[in-house]
Amino acid sequence: MHTVNLGILAHVDAGKTSLTERLLHTAGVIDAVGSVDDGSTRTDTLALERQRGITIKSAVVSFAVDGVTVNLIDTPGHPDFIAEVERVLGVLDGAVLVVSAVEGVQAQTRVLMRALRRLRIPTLVFVNKTDRAGARYEGVLADIARRLSPAVVAMGPAGHLGTREARTRSFTAADPGFVTALTDLLTTHDDDLLAAYVEGGADVPYDRLRDRLAAQTRQALVHPVYFGSAATGAGVAELTAGIAEFLPVTVQDTEGPASGTVFKVERGPAGEKIAYARMFSGTVRTRERVRLRGDGEEEGREGKISAITVFDNGTDVRGPSLPAGRIGRLRGLHAVRIGDRIGEPATEPVRAHFAPPTLETVVTPCRRQDRGALHIALGHLAEQDPLIGVRRDDLRQEVHLSLYGEVQKEVIQATLADEYGVEVGFRETTTICLERPAGTGAAVEFIDTEPNPFLATVGLRVEPAAFGSGVEFRREVELGSMPYALMRAVEDTVLETLGQGIHGWQVTDCTVTMTHSGYWPRQSHSHAVFDKSMSSTAGDFRHLTPLVLMDALRQAGTTVYEPMHRFRAELPADALGPLVPVLARLRAVPGPPETQGGVCTVEGVIPAARVHELQQLLPGMTRGEGVLESAFEDYRPVDGPVPHRSRTDRDPLNRKEYLLRTLRRVDGGR
Repeated sequence: MHTVNLGILAHVDAGKTSLTERLLHTAGVIDAVGSVDDGSTRTDTLALERQRGITIKSAVVSFAVDGVTVNLIDTPGHPDFIAEVERVLGVLDGAVLVVSAVEGVQAQTRVLMRALRRLRIPTLVFVNKTDRAGARYEGVLADIARRLSPAVVAMGPAGHLGTREARTRSFTAADPGFVTALTDLLTTHDDDLLAAYVEGGADVPYDRLRDRLAAQTRQALVHPVYFGSAATGAGVAELTAGIAEFLPVTVQDTEGPASGTVFKVERGPAGEKIAYARMFSGTVRTRERVRLRGDGEEEGREGKISAITVFDNGTDVRGPSLPAGRIGRLRGLHAVRIGDRIGEPATEPVRAHFAPPTLETVVTPCRRQDRGALHIALGHLAEQDPLIGVRRDDLRQEVHLSLYGEVQKEVIQATLADEYGVEVGFRETTTICLERPAGTGAAVEFIDTEPNPFLATVGLRVEPAAFGSGVEFRREVELGSMPYALMRAVEDTVLETLGQGIHGWQVTDCTVTMTHSGYWPRQSHSHAVFDKSMSSTAGDFRHLTPLVLMDALRQAGTTVYEPMHRFRAELPADALGPLVPVLARLRAVPGPPETQGGVCTVEGVIPAARVHELQQLLPGMTRGEGVLESAFEDYRPVDGPVPHRSRTDRDPLNRKEYLLRTLRRVDGGR
C-alpha cells in the first residue's frame, strides 16, 4: 500500500485551510470548495474554529493521487497553537509550506521552516493568493530564498498577478532559464551530476535533472516552489502533481512488529478518549491489546482497542485494522496520552522543536461552586494539549496555566464555557522564566542524625548540563542498596521539586545524581504489628529529598533566564531616530538597520515580556506605517533585577518552616 502522510503548514491567514479544501476538490473528494469565512470547510470542525475563521486543532482528511493515498493533516497557523504543529511533525512523510504572495515570508513561516529543516522533512512551498492585490512573484521568491532556504527553485511562472485571472504553468525542458537554474541548484548537492555537467560539455538531459530534483527533494536538500491561488484553483493541479512526483512514497511493512505514534487525543460525545495514531510498521486490530509508552517509561501501560476508524477518500470509515503507513482513530485506550508510542518504538520519539510556552496566567472560576468542575475540565484540556501546563498553588488556592498567547487564553475561556459550562476569568498574563544551575552543588542528610527527622538517607549532587538537555537523574548508589520503590520516590520527588528553584522558576538543563542512600528495613513488634516509627517509608524519602535537593541547588547557585523574541520591524526611514531610545528602554538589542527606498528594516532581539508594548507603540511612532513581526528566539540571562515567582506551600527553601510544616503532617511527629 502506497501512502504519503502530508502536513499543510503556514503562518496564520496564508490560506492553508483554503488550500486543503482546493486539494480535496481537485482530487474529486468534495463537490464544492468550502469557505473559511462561511465556516463550511471540511477540516475546521470545531464551533470555535468556524466562529473565528482560524484552525485551532489539527485535522486529518484523505484523498488519492495517481494511486497514492495522501493522508493530509491541516495544522493551526496561529503561533498560539504551535503545540498542535509540534505533535504532528513526528508523523509526517512530507509537508507543504504555504506562503502568501502578498505578505511574503512572515514570522511563523520562518519558525515552521526551521523545524522542517531540522527534522529533514521533505517540503514543497506553495505561494498562495496570487489573485490578490499586491501579489508578487520575484520579490516573494527572493524573500523565500533569503529568509527560508537558498535551496529553492520556482516550478513555473505566474502571470496577471493581483487579478482573478492570475495563472501559472509548469516549466518544461523548453524553458532554458529554468533548466539553467535547476542545474545550478542540483549540482550544489550532487558531485556526480556536477562532474557530468563539467565533463560532458553539454546540458545534462532534462529527464535526469527531474530525477535528481525528486531525489534531492525527498532528502530535504531542495524545495520546489509553486505559485497559485487556493481561491481560484490556479496552480493547485501543478502542486498536486508535485506532491505525487517529489514527496517520498513508501511501501510500509504491515507484517512487522506493531509500532506507531499517538499525535492527538480528543474526547468523544460520551467523554471517552479517542486517539489519533500513525502506524510506522505492523498492524493493530480491533479487540487487540497494545502497550503504550511515553517518554521515560520503561514498562508502559496496556490498553485494548475497541474500535478503529481509518481515514479514506475524504471521510473516515470503520475498519477491522490500522496498517502501517495509515492514520486512524483508536477507541478504547483509556490510559492513552499524547506522544505515546504504540508497541515497539521503531524510531526515536520526536523531541521538542518549538519553544515551550513562555506566558503564564491564573484562571479562576466566576462561581466558587465551579472550582471542582474547573479542575476536571482543565484536566481534560491538558490531555489534549499537555503544554498548557496546569499548575496548582495549594496555599493560595490558585490554578496557573502556561500559554503561548492571548488568543489561546480566549479559546480556553470559550471552551470551558461552551463545553463544560464553567465561566472563568484570568489575571494579567506574566512571562515564564527558567533557572539553570550556575555551578555544582552537593548535600546529604543521614538517617538518625540531627537535624534530619526522617528515617532516610539521601545525598544529591546537582551539576549544569548542556542547554536544551532538560533534567537527567543518575545514581551513584547501587540499585539494590534499598528497595526500588524508595529509589523511585527520590527520583520522582527530584523531578517534582525542580519545578520551582531558588527564585521560584522551573530548573532545567541539569544533572542530578543520587550519591548516598540508606533506610531502615520494615520492623514489626512481636505480634507482627507494623511499627512505623522504626521503618522507613516512601514518605520519608519524599519529605527529605526536597530539603537535600534545595541545599545542593543553593550551593550550586542558579541563573535566571528570560525568553527572548527575535523581532523584525519595517518603518519609514525618518522614524528610526525616535525608535532607537524606545528599543533601549524595552531592553531590546537591535542589529544594524538597513534602508532601501525610504523603508528602514531593523532586526534584533527583545524580551518576550516587552513585545506587546512595542507592538502598541510602533504604529504611533511611524504614522501607522510600521510593521512588526516577532518569534521566540531563545532564553538568555536576565539583564537587571532578577524576577521572582511566587512559590507553593511546599517551598523547601525555608528549612525551619518547611520542617515544622512537614512534621505536623507526619504521624507521631517523630
